[in-house]
Amino acid sequence: MASRKNRYNKVKSTQDIELVLFSKGIYPVCGIDEAGRGAIAGPLVASAVILPPRCDIPLVDSKKLSPKERETIAHKIREVAIDIGLGIVQPEEIDTNGLSWANKEAFKRALLDLDVEVKGIITDALGIDVDLFQLNIIDGDEICASVSAASIIAKVSRDSIMNYYDKLFPQYDFSHNKGYPTPSHKERLKIYKPSVIHRVSFSPVREVLEYEE
Repeated sequence: MASRKNRYNKVKSTQDIELVLFSKGIYPVCGIDEAGRGAIAGPLVASAVILPPRCDIPLVDSKKLSPKERETIAHKIREVAIDIGLGIVQPEEIDTNGLSWANKEAFKRALLDLDVEVKGIITDALGIDVDLFQLNIIDGDEICASVSAASIIAKVSRDSIMNYYDKLFPQYDFSHNKGYPTPSHKERLKIYKPSVIHRVSFSPVREVLEYEE
């Protein structure tokens, strides 16, 4: 049998950080991460996940997993998680307020969506303005289990949204590109022009609109 390291091409993240915080009385804590930051269509989606102590699900950064692996692990996370919150920021909000604002707002909305009151948060690098203990860890989705879990839930949730949009706007092939600026997506954008879910402030979309003018 392949080792976890070989299977996922990466050593799994751990709960070491969460357990240290627990030992200091900071519990529960949630990990927060997002999906869709680099897309040119569709929402930005963040997730906040509270894992139970000693969670034995092999968790890694969602980008290191295949879609099937993400779906399988997301199902296991939903089964064992103490709580899960989602924060969604729509394309028009991103265009109006900017990506930096949208990223922080998605994190805040995910945190507010939790039913369980947390004592601390762990994020993948980005700090947010909340009155809670927080750790903002570079590559947190590769190191910290709860952030890895949040990255997987955010990615799977956003992919589901983009699959829905694919049925409404099949000409853009959202089921495959998930709104990211692949060569095929950009070519389709030139042919069919931006949809209502494209981010018009992003350069590949803006350039098409400016060319039309």
